Amino acid sequence: MKTVALPKHNSFEPSGFDWVGDVPSHWSVEKLGSILKPISKKNRPDLPLLSITREQGVIERDVEDQDSNHNFIPDDLSGYKVLRKGQFGMNKMKAWQGSYGVSPYTGIVSPAYFIFDFVRGVDPNFFNAAIRSRLYISYFGSASDGVRIGQWDLNQSRMRQIPVLLPPLPEQRAIAAFLDKKCAKIDEAVRIKEEQITLLRERRQILIQQAVTRGLNPDAPMKDSGIDWIGEIPAHWEAVPLKRLFRERNRRTRTGEETLFSLRMVEGLVPHDDVSEKLITDADLVDYKKVYAGQLVMNRMRASIGLFGIVDHPGLVSPDYATFDVRDNLFGPFYLNLFKTALMGNRFRLSSRGLGTGSSGFMRLYTENFGSISVPVPTYGEQQEIVKYIYGVTEKIDGAIRLKKSQINTLKEYKASLINEAVTGKIKVT
Repeated sequence: MKTVALPKHNSFEPSGFDWVGDVPSHWSVEKLGSILKPISKKNRPDLPLLSITREQGVIERDVEDQDSNHNFIPDDLSGYKVLRKGQFGMNKMKAWQGSYGVSPYTGIVSPAYFIFDFVRGVDPNFFNAAIRSRLYISYFGSASDGVRIGQWDLNQSRMRQIPVLLPPLPEQRAIAAFLDKKCAKIDEAVRIKEEQITLLRERRQILIQQAVTRGLNPDAPMKDSGIDWIGEIPAHWEAVPLKRLFRERNRRTRTGEETLFSLRMVEGLVPHDDVSEKLITDADLVDYKKVYAGQLVMNRMRASIGLFGIVDHPGLVSPDYATFDVRDNLFGPFYLNLFKTALMGNRFRLSSRGLGTGSSGFMRLYTENFGSISVPVPTYGEQQEIVKYIYGVTEKIDGAIRLKKSQINTLKEYKASLINEAVTGKIKVT
């Protein structure tokens, strides 16, 4: 996908700025200070709360969702400013990453934000596309100051000097309409591919869950497992409580000299130093749990989302984790896959105890509750065959997902390039 196939303007002249280059001869180069007027209106309690983000510009804020993606909402909003639909709002501390935009809503924003009206000759839709393009965002970054990472300040006097390219108003409107149409098609293509990725992930989970609960032979005789949430299993399988398959161990280090492992959802157990820069001394690790090759490790508080791992090398894990020896006739990776299914996750969740729910709660799966859960037990050879099948399914579907993600990245890159070239006059829009 390239924009070079689109028509070009007939004549160009230097913009006066190296980061812009040449622009169409009939375009003007203005300063932000000449087209924007700062305003500050007092708060109105009847208006919704807005937020200014890097990804989407101005959005309506969900006051019930105070997650890590947004700042904390104070009880007193009386000092907040009114940002009206069609006005330009900016988070001056994060302008360097594109946290600004023309608002599609009327609401209130943080008193630390800048708010501007347009004073002349500017189509808000064109301006929003231009100012949020990759070229301008990079320039806002170079115009911001500060020493604290992620909190570089852009003062108004310096902002007023930032150049902006303006074609005649009818051409601005034509460019905005062109980009709306083109970007909508690109966004729809991205949405379809993201939906396909979701379906692929669901398909992968279904295939894995079927394999670990019903085996690989669709014609195998079946029997009632006696486990209501599993139903039937192959007739020659057993249904056994986990306490008969896994035995908890609680060996502790006296020196802390062993390798500390962190438990990750995808990678499993990995050396802590490979995934964190936090310095932990041997003394800090005294009394941590020892683990040995072949053991199963469970994060008690995250068992319901499948946070388990199989130990490859001796080392240490958090004392809050549970560590288990695996019975001799069990193939650990089979149970690792079983424990990561949604079916088992729901059972682990119901068996957990504590206060709260979800990521904000303190629900733990204690060993006695873990051990009381019954699971299917295929023959050792079938466990190995099922794991081999799962690896094949995972490799094939993950390959398809990687391809979809690559296509999404290509579409997004094309969209960014298209916007960049349209708002800087590199292509002609009529």
